[in-house]
Amino acid sequence: MAAHAPTAPRRRWGSTVAGLLVLAVMLFPLYWMLNTALQPDSGLLQVDPVPSGLDLSGFTKALTDQGGNLLTSLLVSAGAVVICLAIAAPAAYGLARFGLRGSRTMVFGTLITQMVPGIVIANALYTSYVDLGLVNSYAGLMLADASLGIPFSIVLMRSFMVSVPGEVIEAAEIDGAGPVRVFLRVVLPMSRNALITSGLFAFLFAWSDFMFALTLNTTDDVKPITLGIYQYIGAHVGDWGSVMAAAVLSAVPAAILLVLAQKYIAAGITGGSVK
Repeated sequence: MAAHAPTAPRRRWGSTVAGLLVLAVMLFPLYWMLNTALQPDSGLLQVDPVPSGLDLSGFTKALTDQGGNLLTSLLVSAGAVVICLAIAAPAAYGLARFGLRGSRTMVFGTLITQMVPGIVIANALYTSYVDLGLVNSYAGLMLADASLGIPFSIVLMRSFMVSVPGEVIEAAEIDGAGPVRVFLRVVLPMSRNALITSGLFAFLFAWSDFMFALTLNTTDDVKPITLGIYQYIGAHVGDWGSVMAAAVLSAVPAAILLVLAQKYIAAGITGGSVK
């Protein structure tokens, strides 16, 4: 056994090096995007591997041109999160606690909905939105984007709420709490990690949405950052510094949320796996 002991540190070092290489490959596009944004006067093929200075003129131009679209994306994504959690949390609680007949089939059907291509849903929604007057509206885009996160949120929160001890719910009911109060005062606080995780993924789904933004908006009244960058590339194909700066700015909110909520994500995803 002693002869083989030195191989363990070597394996750990090998795993570390392999992990760093994979991380470098994955982060390289992000680095090149930032590098290009800091060299706004260079063509796309003439960008130096390392920027010689901090030229923020591309960011200034991108923020001037795309600042309104960033605010639109923040508003739409926040609204989508509220709608998603307002629908998914009660649905998950019902599937987890009320012993509904066919609940497993419902959960499976919920997962199947995520396999439907977005373009199919967007085209179907457009006809309904025209009849309901929701085209080119914030409410319409919030509802559409919320639908992207609802199936995932239901499945995630249901798996977490199933693991909530029944004794806690019974104690609340003995104290006179009704089903709604038990849900709001007991189950939701105990499901905080799952709620935060679901809300974060709902935000990311809405923030990165392009298909609904393109299909359900025919004017510039409601233009999220994804649609703004798409149109920005067509109008500024020679100004890649500003285009990449806009892309960097669009990635900042999602990156900040992921960093702040990483511990809740880990707890929320694994919490429902242990009863």
